[in-house]
Amino acid sequence: MNIKPKSGCRWDLVALGEVMLRLDPAERRISTTRRFDVWEGGGEYNVARGLKHCFRMDTALVTAFVDNPVGRLLQDLIYQGGVDQSLIRWVADDGVGRTVRNGLNFTERGFGLRGAMGCSDRGHTAVSQLRPADIDWDEIFGNYGARWFHTGGIFSALSETTAGVAVEAMRAARRHGAVVSYDLNYRPSLWKSIGGVKQAQAVNRELAPLVDVMFGNEEDFIAALGFEVNGTDVDGFKCMIENVVREFPLSIVATTLREATTACRNHWSAICYADGVFHESTLRRDLEIYDRVGGGDSFASGFIYGLLSGRSPRWAVECGAVHGALAMTTPGDTSMATLEEVLRAMEGAGTRIAR
Repeated sequence: MNIKPKSGCRWDLVALGEVMLRLDPAERRISTTRRFDVWEGGGEYNVARGLKHCFRMDTALVTAFVDNPVGRLLQDLIYQGGVDQSLIRWVADDGVGRTVRNGLNFTERGFGLRGAMGCSDRGHTAVSQLRPADIDWDEIFGNYGARWFHTGGIFSALSETTAGVAVEAMRAARRHGAVVSYDLNYRPSLWKSIGGVKQAQAVNRELAPLVDVMFGNEEDFIAALGFEVNGTDVDGFKCMIENVVREFPLSIVATTLREATTACRNHWSAICYADGVFHESTLRRDLEIYDRVGGGDSFASGFIYGLLSGRSPRWAVECGAVHGALAMTTPGDTSMATLEEVLRAMEGAGTRIAR
């Protein structure tokens, strides 16, 4: 897999996806709270933000917002993370959100026996109405230049047109020499009204041949691509990944391995398959979780950083696993970790207070 140098490229990574306003009741429940904390978040965007905020790389976002106070709040939140907003499309407000709106995502963190839970309110959002030819991808990847393009199964499931936009973007990225990554991120609620599992597999199987680096957990490969796992251990999962690579021309497959003992404690590690070899991160048992949402996205951004910075897949998978673990120690979808914290944790530094 050849990665272009930064010279001649405005961005290290361009992401395509939806960003929603996350309304977080903190330690309370959505149905009983009287106040929410507010964050921004979205599977594809979280990767771009992690690469910018933690790893200091230049990233940009392709999405669409309605031009109203909620859209401008999302803009203000994105400014704090530093992701380039010059590619965002702004859509006129119809006054009440009857034809187009910005998405909302209500998310509980969970605690103990009560798992995390999300309730999204994202119908007919601005970004879900994107169609092929709305974005000049050749200008983005040809004139401006990007080393890497990232999107995923959440964006592809937003509507009957978004998968076509993803195909168009992937083909343009490949024409101009950018690496293409895709996170399967299967969400049953998104596919429910547009064909369910059958449609999810049809769409993702159309996209998979255009992907260089694929992210996904066990459920993703089963539901989104139709593969089966023989057994419940890691060896069975490795066998499935080998089958995926035999069918699709992927350079790398990478995933987190999570076993949730409670909502607050997880066994956490990661694995990647590159050039016929599996690389595994350190297994962190009983990792304490403050907010699990975005852990996988932060793994992806740390992993991509490793490859963009010229490191080995083995180093990249450890970097991704550590970044994902640190991201889950703070609230919100996006990482608040620093590069120095990631590197210290990779070197085995303890958790004594830093003064």
